[in-house]
Amino acid sequence: YNTIKEKGDMGKKVLIATVYGPDPVLLAATRLGPDRMILLIDKETNKEQDASVKLIQNSLGKVIDIKIVKTDVYDIVDIAKKVVEIIDLEPNDNQIFVNITSGRKTKAIGVLFAAYARHDRVKKIAYNTEEKKEVIYLPKLSFKLTESQKSILEEIDKNPGMSITDISKKVDLSTAMLYRAIGDLEDMDFVNKEDGYTLTSAGRIARL
Repeated sequence: YNTIKEKGDMGKKVLIATVYGPDPVLLAATRLGPDRMILLIDKETNKEQDASVKLIQNSLGKVIDIKIVKTDVYDIVDIAKKVVEIIDLEPNDNQIFVNITSGRKTKAIGVLFAAYARHDRVKKIAYNTEEKKEVIYLPKLSFKLTESQKSILEEIDKNPGMSITDISKKVDLSTAMLYRAIGDLEDMDFVNKEDGYTLTSAGRIARL
C-alpha cells in the first residue's frame, strides 16, 4: 500500500476487508493507515470470528472508525451486491482499498467481483500471503459491457425466459447486432439460453 496521498487525493482512505483471523486485517491496516475500516463478517459468526473482530476493535478502534457489516457466506451474488452498496455509499473523493485475505473463499470471490463491478471506484485490491506476510496486488478487472449488452441484461433480468424475438422488441438493435451481442454475453457466461434467456450468477453480478 502507498501510505502517501497522491496529488488530488483529498478524501479518506477506506479499507473494506473480509475477516476471520485478525492478522491479515491488522497487517493491511498497518500498511495502509486507513481512516475507516469496513469489516465483512458472516451473518452467523463463530467464536473465532467474534474474537478476531473484538481484537481488531480493541487494537485499532480508538484511531480508526470501524464499521461491521454482516454478509452471506456462500451466496456470491448476495455478497457482491452488499459490497457494491457499501462502495456506492462512499463519497466520490474517498480512496477505497479492498483486502480479501481472511475468511471463506466464497466471501473473497464475492468481494472481488464487487471490486470488478466498481473498478473505477476501487484503488487497489490486495491479498496478503501467509508465509512471507507479503501483499499481492490483484489486477483491477472490469466486466467491460457495452451499453447494448447492459440493455440486454437489464431486459432479461426484468423478464427471465425471453426469446431472441422478445429481446429484439425491447432493445434497439439490428438482428445481426443482437445475435452478436447475445453470443458475446453467452461466451462470458452472463446469460443462459435453456428454456429462454435467463441471467447466470455472473450476469447478475455484472449488472450491479
